[in-house]
Amino acid sequence: MRRRRAAPAERFHSEQDAGVPKRFALPWLARRLRLLLGPLRGRQLCVAYSGGLDSTVLLAALAGLKSREHFVLRALHVDHRLQAQSGAWAGAARTRARALRVPCAIIRVNVRRARGQSPEAAARQARYRALARRLGRDELLLTAHHQEDQLETVLLALLRGSGVRGLSAMGGLTPWAHTCLVRPLLPVSRAQLERYARSHRLDWSEDPSNLDLRFDRNYLRRAVLPVIRERWPAAAGTASRSAGHLAEAAVLLEQLARDALRQARDGQAMRVSVLRRLSPGERRNAVRAWISERGLPQPDHRRLREICGPMLEARLDAIPAVAWAGGELRRHGDRLFAVVAVADQNMRRSLRWDWRAQPWLSLPGGGAIGLVRDRHGDVWLGGLPRLLSVRARRGGERLRLQQGRATLKDLLQAQAVVPWERAGVPLITHAGRILAVADLWLDGSCRPSHPGMPDRGRFRWRRAADKISARD
Repeated sequence: MRRRRAAPAERFHSEQDAGVPKRFALPWLARRLRLLLGPLRGRQLCVAYSGGLDSTVLLAALAGLKSREHFVLRALHVDHRLQAQSGAWAGAARTRARALRVPCAIIRVNVRRARGQSPEAAARQARYRALARRLGRDELLLTAHHQEDQLETVLLALLRGSGVRGLSAMGGLTPWAHTCLVRPLLPVSRAQLERYARSHRLDWSEDPSNLDLRFDRNYLRRAVLPVIRERWPAAAGTASRSAGHLAEAAVLLEQLARDALRQARDGQAMRVSVLRRLSPGERRNAVRAWISERGLPQPDHRRLREICGPMLEARLDAIPAVAWAGGELRRHGDRLFAVVAVADQNMRRSLRWDWRAQPWLSLPGGGAIGLVRDRHGDVWLGGLPRLLSVRARRGGERLRLQQGRATLKDLLQAQAVVPWERAGVPLITHAGRILAVADLWLDGSCRPSHPGMPDRGRFRWRRAADKISARD
């Protein structure tokens, strides 16, 4: 049975009420989980198990609770294959999990770095993508992030100039992929976890890359935090408290953004005239929320200000665009669109399409053209050539209408196809003649000659922008 996800405000208050334990023990963990998740009976829990100290303690403690609390437990270990001994660590992790009577699966990934991406970020992205693919529909992913991890996250966000959402750091329960991320150990210090591990004679692996000071988090952990803790011993706890206050503020900002977007929505676009009525801060808050909703990465501070300033204030006949790594916003008249940034969406050559063998044809730059059977469709399949060609517009195309001819440009304008999508509109042709323009226009020779004719279908165009969904 699907359980209702906690609302943001509920999550915040649950985490505040959980408290900081004097020592880490099973009764405290059971209370913490119930505060975050509600009843545990029947829950399906999966631990992201690295084999290090933190995740070993979490897995061992959950193994001690599962028969008492009646939940299902398993572990997933991601082998990044970045070090020669990674295979041995994976084997050791599975052996330790089996000793705890917890099934553990090994996922091997290839880590590919994008230009300008740090090795840490690339590995983290590959890890979470692999974990998301292996989780069941009702399964929750638990990670062993603790109090010091939270302090590191807050400091890194501060040094990167993050806003309220970034500085609110990690939450105990966060919607993620098709499920939720659960971080039950955030109120617990690493020293408490180590005491638990030694008192229960747990064994764990030490990753030598954690000593590499070239990585930002390692540098903070080994060179900066010891100095901070020497002067401010309670720094981890107080930073977590500040992150909690910021999380509460982020919830309020999300609500304000939802209210603003509700008024500005126009299908998948936003009304520029509505956004213009907001104050600069409200604009940025709403646009950030909308970009996240569309599944795009956030732009940097400079580009966000460009979007919410010059781009929204430009003349109605201008067609401004702002692009960043992985995303792009374009404006057409009074509408603002979010699109996937691709280098070239045009088809450089015609594509051959056997529509009977392949009902859907993927298009360069994203999207697809399909021919689906539909007894009420406007395409007579019996008269359609089996092999078609699909190409992009080249300029000057004219279409045959009952009342004469019209230009393709006029058709696209009449169908409200925005300028940047026009170069990617698929033209379906045969022997050099245009039979259809995506699902926007159909030549009369392809239509059934009378209403009762069988064997009918309909063209369907999935645009590249349709790949963007509300939160992945």
